[in-house]
Amino acid sequence: MSPAKQFPTATPAQKARATRLYKALEAAWPNATCELTWTKPHELLISTILSAQSTDVAVNAAAPALFAAFPSVEAFAAAEPADIEPYIATIGLFRNKAKAVVESMRRVRDEYGGEVPRTMKELITLRGVARKTANVVLGNAFGVNEGVVVDTHVARLAWRFDLTDHEGKVDRIEQDLMARFPRARWTMLSHLLVFHGRYACKARHCTCGDHPVCARYGRPERCSCATP
Repeated sequence: MSPAKQFPTATPAQKARATRLYKALEAAWPNATCELTWTKPHELLISTILSAQSTDVAVNAAAPALFAAFPSVEAFAAAEPADIEPYIATIGLFRNKAKAVVESMRRVRDEYGGEVPRTMKELITLRGVARKTANVVLGNAFGVNEGVVVDTHVARLAWRFDLTDHEGKVDRIEQDLMARFPRARWTMLSHLLVFHGRYACKARHCTCGDHPVCARYGRPERCSCATP
């Protein structure tokens, strides 16, 4: 059963606090967006596959040459992993990711007529695609709020901001966030939390105690920034 069908309810007070926090994050990060570089849905799908256990910066550095060499779903599907590897060799786990890219694009070509599917059920049939990746593609490429993307920043700040009591448990964190925030805000919520996590409440060496959003909504005893 997917989190969308089993997430817990939230109290009116929890929802009201979540609304206030959302507005504060929105004011702090008005330009928050997906930082992966892409122009077509299949490019976002591939970039998201490549970003697993890597950084958006590393993926964005490799993406222009990769997408120039393989400009379509069909071009990726016709390639072999060894053809892809030189373009992504600077990204961690590049050999496995090259296989995932080729196999996923072949399935998109053969099963979905060359169009990236627009449902969670279909997307997670692709190699290298789990719920988080599917949420990225659905929310950013198609405007479909199926869930909340929970990466390391979102997980850390959901705990820090008392939006969940399930530290480190991605599925439960997503459920709690979905319960507290309206569906229409799920995709942007992730962007806002990611920006705050990258540029303010970092995992280490941060000064988030001085940030007004952290000062008002954070729980200091939960703040990983307090760790030397």
